[in-house]
Amino acid sequence: MSSAPPESGESPAAAVVASERPALSAREIEVLRHWLRGESKQAVANELHIALGTVNTHLTRIRAKYAFVGRDASTKPALLVRALQDGILTIAEL
Repeated sequence: MSSAPPESGESPAAAVVASERPALSAREIEVLRHWLRGESKQAVANELHIALGTVNTHLTRIRAKYAFVGRDASTKPALLVRALQDGILTIAEL
Protein backbone atom coordinates (compact mmCIF):
# COMPACT_ATOMS: atom_id res chain seq x y z
CA MET A 1 0.00 0.00 0.00
CA SER A 2 1.17 3.49 -0.78
CA SER A 3 1.51 6.01 2.01
CA ALA A 4 1.47 8.95 -0.39
CA PRO A 5 -0.77 11.79 0.72
CA PRO A 6 -4.08 12.26 -1.05
CA GLU A 7 -4.29 14.70 -3.93
CA SER A 8 -4.51 18.32 -2.84
CA GLY A 9 -7.88 19.23 -1.41
CA GLU A 10 -8.90 15.60 -1.09
CA SER A 11 -9.56 14.13 2.32
CA PRO A 12 -8.00 10.78 3.25
CA ALA A 13 -11.50 9.23 3.36
CA ALA A 14 -12.23 10.52 -0.15
CA ALA A 15 -8.97 8.99 -1.37
CA VAL A 16 -9.99 5.59 0.02
CA VAL A 17 -13.43 5.80 -1.56
CA ALA A 18 -11.92 6.87 -4.91
CA SER A 19 -9.68 3.82 -4.93
CA GLU A 20 -12.66 1.54 -4.27
CA ARG A 21 -14.97 2.82 -6.99
CA PRO A 22 -16.46 0.09 -9.11
CA ALA A 23 -15.89 0.26 -12.85
CA LEU A 24 -19.39 1.12 -14.05
CA SER A 25 -20.06 1.27 -17.77
CA ALA A 26 -21.35 4.46 -19.37
CA ARG A 27 -24.76 2.82 -19.86
CA GLU A 28 -24.90 1.66 -16.24
CA ILE A 29 -24.18 5.21 -15.12
CA GLU A 30 -26.87 6.56 -17.46
CA VAL A 31 -29.49 4.13 -16.12
CA LEU A 32 -28.44 4.79 -12.52
CA ARG A 33 -28.62 8.58 -12.92
CA HIS A 34 -32.11 8.44 -14.44
CA TRP A 35 -33.40 6.07 -11.79
CA LEU A 36 -31.92 8.00 -8.87
CA ARG A 37 -33.48 11.24 -10.06
CA GLY A 38 -36.81 9.76 -9.01
CA GLU A 39 -37.93 8.10 -12.18
CA SER A 40 -39.56 4.70 -11.99
CA LYS A 41 -37.79 1.79 -13.59
CA GLN A 42 -40.45 1.72 -16.31
CA ALA A 43 -39.96 5.45 -16.99
CA VAL A 44 -36.21 4.87 -17.28
CA ALA A 45 -36.86 2.03 -19.73
CA ASN A 46 -39.18 4.19 -21.82
CA GLU A 47 -36.86 7.19 -21.86
CA LEU A 48 -33.78 5.16 -22.78
CA HIS A 49 -35.67 2.91 -25.23
CA ILE A 50 -34.72 -0.29 -23.43
CA ALA A 51 -36.73 -3.08 -21.83
CA LEU A 52 -37.67 -2.96 -18.16
CA GLY A 53 -35.69 -6.18 -17.71
CA THR A 54 -32.60 -4.41 -19.08
CA VAL A 55 -33.00 -1.65 -16.49
CA ASN A 56 -33.23 -4.29 -13.77
CA THR A 57 -30.17 -6.09 -15.15
CA HIS A 58 -28.13 -2.87 -15.12
CA LEU A 59 -29.16 -2.11 -11.53
CA THR A 60 -28.35 -5.66 -10.44
CA ARG A 61 -24.90 -5.44 -12.03
CA ILE A 62 -24.26 -2.01 -10.47
CA ARG A 63 -25.14 -3.39 -7.02
CA ALA A 64 -22.90 -6.41 -7.60
CA LYS A 65 -19.99 -4.20 -8.63
CA TYR A 66 -20.36 -2.10 -5.48
CA ALA A 67 -20.57 -5.27 -3.36
CA PHE A 68 -17.43 -6.59 -5.06
CA VAL A 69 -15.43 -3.56 -3.86
CA GLY A 70 -16.93 -3.84 -0.36
CA ARG A 71 -19.34 -0.90 -0.54
CA ASP A 72 -22.93 -1.91 0.14
CA ALA A 73 -25.46 -0.52 -2.31
CA SER A 74 -28.28 -2.99 -1.88
CA THR A 75 -31.05 -0.38 -1.61
CA LYS A 76 -31.97 2.70 -3.62
CA PRO A 77 -30.93 5.06 -0.79
CA ALA A 78 -27.58 3.24 -0.52
CA LEU A 79 -27.07 3.55 -4.28
CA LEU A 80 -27.87 7.26 -4.03
CA VAL A 81 -25.23 7.70 -1.34
CA ARG A 82 -22.65 5.86 -3.46
CA ALA A 83 -23.51 7.93 -6.55
CA LEU A 84 -23.09 11.14 -4.56
CA GLN A 85 -19.81 9.94 -3.02
CA ASP A 86 -18.45 8.91 -6.42
CA GLY A 87 -19.49 12.09 -8.24
CA ILE A 88 -21.93 10.24 -10.51
CA LEU A 89 -24.71 12.57 -9.42
CA THR A 90 -24.85 15.82 -7.46
CA ILE A 91 -27.47 16.95 -5.00
CA ALA A 92 -28.38 19.78 -7.39
CA GLU A 93 -29.30 17.20 -10.04
CA LEU A 94 -31.85 15.47 -7.83
